[in-house]
Amino acid sequence: MKSLRQIAGLGSLLVLAAPGMWLWARGQDPQTNSPSTMAQQQPPPPDVPRLSDARAKITVNTNLVVLPVTVKDRDGRLVPDLNRDEFRVFEDNVEQRIDVFTAEAFPLSMVLLIDNDLKSKQSKQVENSLDAIVGGMSNLDEAFLCRFDQYFHPGKGFTSDQDKLLTELQRTKLEGRPGLIPNDGPFDPQPKINGHAVDGSPAIPESTRVIQEQNTKALDDAVFSAAELLKDRPRNRRKIIFIVSDGLNGGRNYNKNTYDNTVKELNGHSISVFAVGIGSAFFDRRFERLSQYAHATGGDIYYAVNTESMQDFYSRITEEARNQYTLAYVPRDTNRAKDSHDIEVRVKREGLTILTKNKYYTGGLAR
Repeated sequence: MKSLRQIAGLGSLLVLAAPGMWLWARGQDPQTNSPSTMAQQQPPPPDVPRLSDARAKITVNTNLVVLPVTVKDRDGRLVPDLNRDEFRVFEDNVEQRIDVFTAEAFPLSMVLLIDNDLKSKQSKQVENSLDAIVGGMSNLDEAFLCRFDQYFHPGKGFTSDQDKLLTELQRTKLEGRPGLIPNDGPFDPQPKINGHAVDGSPAIPESTRVIQEQNTKALDDAVFSAAELLKDRPRNRRKIIFIVSDGLNGGRNYNKNTYDNTVKELNGHSISVFAVGIGSAFFDRRFERLSQYAHATGGDIYYAVNTESMQDFYSRITEEARNQYTLAYVPRDTNRAKDSHDIEVRVKREGLTILTKNKYYTGGLAR
């Protein structure tokens, strides 16, 4: 059933794939507008009810390795009825004792990362789907809307105000326009030549131009920047990057951050990547990078061909992320001098699929 907010906004559903907020990318000062600086300036998340014992332990004990775990049956449905005794956790092939177990829902802190460089048809489909993201949020969730193309375009910051987020989403335009739009200004449809208006008005800065349908996107950099915004959110919240994209990535020529370094940043701060791949109902090689991020961090990926499937997948992702099992343990009998540690989670019940991160880094335990 759609919420009233969704019903009210059906006229302009939007998509979640690129940094969605309207940002007038004015020659940004790298020190004042970097993701890490912006994250430090963000207000704390909304107050939550009294913490459960499990979430309180996770908040206080920074020695715990925290594992959000999704379990699905053969039909892809969430399995909600497992108990602690049905799970086994291994670190570097050494079985660990589970110190904290809970199936309770966690509030979400998420960066909505929207692809700003889609084909025209895909852009319109995404625009018409984005309102559905808000319908999947709870009052305790918070979101930071961002976009990316060859550059990362952060929005206005974390908000738990769903009306404000809905307004930001409704202002998102991804249809091959010549430039980004000021936060509160109208869209300028006038034709441009090399970034200049035909009437002689000033050029649009290079960093704000939308580069359409070219494989120049910096997906790795965008995910890394989104992780920087999330890394200091509280440990008692589920931290996710929610990407809507066609999966194209410009490679080393356009990315300063490598895939390996980005995964280290994600897993070091317990951030999971969930993605909706735009343009196909099945896995395609262009989605490989999105799939890699999802599988390495315990997230998930869905593939959408139209607005309706996008809307459905948005609600699935928020439900899945919020309702993961949470397992936590203090590492025992493994080499603590190592920088990284492999993780494996098993369940005794047969025929189930388990999604969780496959590695963690010791430098990220305190996050």
